[in-house]
Amino acid sequence: MSLDLSEYEVCFKDAAPEVRDTLEGTFQEASRVMSPAAMHVYLEGAKGLCGLGRGSDLVITYLQEMPQVVRECGEDVLEDCIGAALKLSSMTSGEVIALLFGSLPTAARRLGDADLLLGYLNLVHQMSAKAARGLRPMLDNIDELLSKLTLSGLRKWALFGAEAYRRDLKNLVKYFNLETQDSRAMLQAQRRGTLFIDTQRKLNFYLRALWGRDFFLRPTAADYEGFRPYVERNVIHLPDAVDPIAGKSGLELYRAMAAHMAAHMTGTRKRISAEQLSPAQMFFIAHVEDARIEARALRAFPGLKNLWRSFLRMDYKVGVVHPTVTDLEWLALMLLDPSVRTGDEDLRAIADTFHAGIGERLDDADFSWHLGLDLFNLYAGRRDVPSLRVLQSIRIPYRDDNRFVWAFDEADWADGVEYIPASQRQVRRIVSALEMANEVDCELAGDDAQEIWRLQTPFWLDQEGCTINELEGKEPISEPFHYREWDYQIQLHRPDWATVYERRQPKGDPEDIDRILVEHRPVTSRIRQIIDMLQPQGVQRQRNLEDGDEIDLNAAVDAMVAIRMGEQPSPRITLRNVIKRRDLAVLVLLDLSESTNEPLDDTEGEDGKTILQLTREAAALVATAITGIGDPFALHGFASDGRHDVQYFRFKDFGQTFDHDAKARLAGMRGGLSTRMGAALRHASHHLSRQPETHKLVLLVTDGEPADIDERDPQHLRQDTRKAVEELASRGVLTYCLTLDPQADDYVKRIFGQNNYTVVDHVRRLPEKLPQLFASLTR
Repeated sequence: MSLDLSEYEVCFKDAAPEVRDTLEGTFQEASRVMSPAAMHVYLEGAKGLCGLGRGSDLVITYLQEMPQVVRECGEDVLEDCIGAALKLSSMTSGEVIALLFGSLPTAARRLGDADLLLGYLNLVHQMSAKAARGLRPMLDNIDELLSKLTLSGLRKWALFGAEAYRRDLKNLVKYFNLETQDSRAMLQAQRRGTLFIDTQRKLNFYLRALWGRDFFLRPTAADYEGFRPYVERNVIHLPDAVDPIAGKSGLELYRAMAAHMAAHMTGTRKRISAEQLSPAQMFFIAHVEDARIEARALRAFPGLKNLWRSFLRMDYKVGVVHPTVTDLEWLALMLLDPSVRTGDEDLRAIADTFHAGIGERLDDADFSWHLGLDLFNLYAGRRDVPSLRVLQSIRIPYRDDNRFVWAFDEADWADGVEYIPASQRQVRRIVSALEMANEVDCELAGDDAQEIWRLQTPFWLDQEGCTINELEGKEPISEPFHYREWDYQIQLHRPDWATVYERRQPKGDPEDIDRILVEHRPVTSRIRQIIDMLQPQGVQRQRNLEDGDEIDLNAAVDAMVAIRMGEQPSPRITLRNVIKRRDLAVLVLLDLSESTNEPLDDTEGEDGKTILQLTREAAALVATAITGIGDPFALHGFASDGRHDVQYFRFKDFGQTFDHDAKARLAGMRGGLSTRMGAALRHASHHLSRQPETHKLVLLVTDGEPADIDERDPQHLRQDTRKAVEELASRGVLTYCLTLDPQADDYVKRIFGQNNYTVVDHVRRLPEKLPQLFASLTR
């Protein structure tokens, strides 16, 4: 899209000659800072202002000043500025509107943010309604006002004058001309120590010198109680002004804030899941996470310790606060400086644990998660956990609100449950033997029949002396699934090379699975803890947002009270419904090759148990854990008899409960044949792809490397499995391998990747290891 000035000459043919001359002079400058779409808005705005008939000065000022405004705050402000001018046209003269456009470059430069500039336009519109005669002198003095005041300070100063001299028009003009004692006194009262706009360049150089990269810094109005800086969309939002604290200048406070949030951005490898956590638990975890990222930054920049420690001193903090808040302030100091101690033995133990483990886990947010919950449980046991509002009053001025460290899944109410018409739903009925014999419509109906009948007991044939299933029934075999296979020697896929058949193994005794759960009672107790830790808590409300989905009535009432009292209200009066759900589908894939039938060595001490028995026990325990959490999951197995017969077994499918039937199939699990792993992984991905969940995981349990009877090159199936793992990753499926082969280090890393495998040195620990591994992978 390109614009030609000649296209607009017709629009300005009736305008004054100086307007056309100004347009020709500013067109090139404007085109350098605006996109073609913004240039179109810019010229359309000039045409609209010409149509107001308020004189040429208004249009000339607009044409001259708006390119500078766009350079400072971006082209999105163009429509807001034009709209503000058009609204003012019905309330004041063209000269005042021209003064507004003349003040915008200064406002854009001093405020430095498009949202704050929009707030300035709203203030001008408000003043035109409340104190129209004071608007002109205020705009005349806007350079001096914005050099000393933030937008919030300017708003308080202007509203005070408008209210105080509402009926004294002569002194109203003097007030806004800065000619009265009240005006100067109010101006001095609203001045802040250090303005962000005066330190922004220094902060940019400061962060670049430390981390060798640029960070985006933006000012934010921070004149309401409880404001904390924050990081959002990789932009650091700092208060538009700060006051000195504890003898430290505003510049030092800005440096501490910026360095802390830059440490968050560079030290956060993975967001912490906020699922199943209460707001208080999130606060305690974030408190430890702040210490972790600071410890990580201190490893590279030890000098930051003195900067942050100067704002953690306890001697300058006065006033009565909750004892827990004071304890957390002391703990923050102890976590930063190991030499600091306190009289609370439990807090000293938390600090000692932190310093003992942080050296090896600088990049591990899970360390903060566990230690933060320990800290929360400590105060929960004391019954001394205050409300979130009290916790947020903690007096550590340079720290942010930690929204950057949390991972939330937002509720999408447009996603509904798939509706199936009643006429198409399959109905299963339990009928009597007489009804089955006399009234069944079709004995050979398939699984897609509209109505399926079944008996509670086997259908016995007297003459044959057996059940009909024993006589005529057979385990079904699926249609063939053909998958390609990677040939690493020619670096191409062999199309439709491996064939997968889905089969069913004979059922066993489901009570065997129940006995496994009783036998591993200590592990079952640990599984209950995993369930409590990972179980989602439904929809929760995320409050104190500026851009939420609906109004937070409590916050709105507080804001109205502040307005009535003449104070600046908090803009965070909205909330958002956040769904606490684990958007995860898991497929546990078991290797059922012949080697799983081998008994363990005597050193394992498992009384002749085979690897297959331990695999069954581990599958039963992890199924119990996932069932308690509520994630959709499937238990499948595989073996192979050459590339033409890769056998795939489904013990439990997605959407099926871990019930009597699933336990019976798991109890009947048998081992045999070989391990063609690549084809099995591709078929597992076929089942996972049907699941609507965003995150998908294949948890592979195997006791050896890929191998098959028709492939002599050991590298062929290894390379094919590696390629299959890459194919699954490209579809958003994570593959994680839990191998029982003590020699797996030679090949498993090359197949599954650096951090996507675990080698179980002691096979007897498999039942304990598998549920713990699932919890750590899906937290």
